[in-house]
Amino acid sequence: MTFHEQMEALRTRLAFPLPGTVAQLTMAPAYRQDPRLARVRDKACREAGVLALLFPLAGAPAVLLTVRRGDLRNHGGQISFPGGRRDPGETLEETALREAEEEVCLPPEAVEVLGMMTPLYIPPSNFCVYPTVGVVDGLPPLRPADAEVEAILEVPIAHLRQPSARQVGDWTLRGRPMQVPFFDVDGHTVWGATAMMLAELLTLFEEM
Repeated sequence: MTFHEQMEALRTRLAFPLPGTVAQLTMAPAYRQDPRLARVRDKACREAGVLALLFPLAGAPAVLLTVRRGDLRNHGGQISFPGGRRDPGETLEETALREAEEEVCLPPEAVEVLGMMTPLYIPPSNFCVYPTVGVVDGLPPLRPADAEVEAILEVPIAHLRQPSARQVGDWTLRGRPMQVPFFDVDGHTVWGATAMMLAELLTLFEEM
């Protein structure tokens, strides 16, 4: 399929029941394997919107990720989707587009929204994160514009789908050793909530 055909197929797939928590948990650390922890239902949480932006790279789908500055107190050096806290009066789609403009100078009017993926609860920060899936026909000139963003990553979906991209590390989290799944993206470690949302996106591609 061409890029445009894949995007139309993805739009159609997003209109049906989503892979949801089952897909997300394939990239969750051991302490997050309880499905109830991932679901936003019945959580008194703050709301955030993120943008999973797809675009053609050498004719094939790629997704945009950002690298947080390494000297930040919280989540320094981690990889994420553009996004942030919902402002009063905004839809979650509007939040995702606004944050992408603020973080990487992506014009909101350039993005065609295809749909929403499954929201995800993040216990440490008490955020419920709602991922919007958007597409651009060609990636406009972007740059890190937010003080928290160090770099922008253009990641082919085909790379993330390779078995070698999914790895497991022996880490110490919450004071105890555990195995943590992550995506290796050109030496960058993508784990946690971002990896869990990517896992659902990849499942959607597989099911198209």
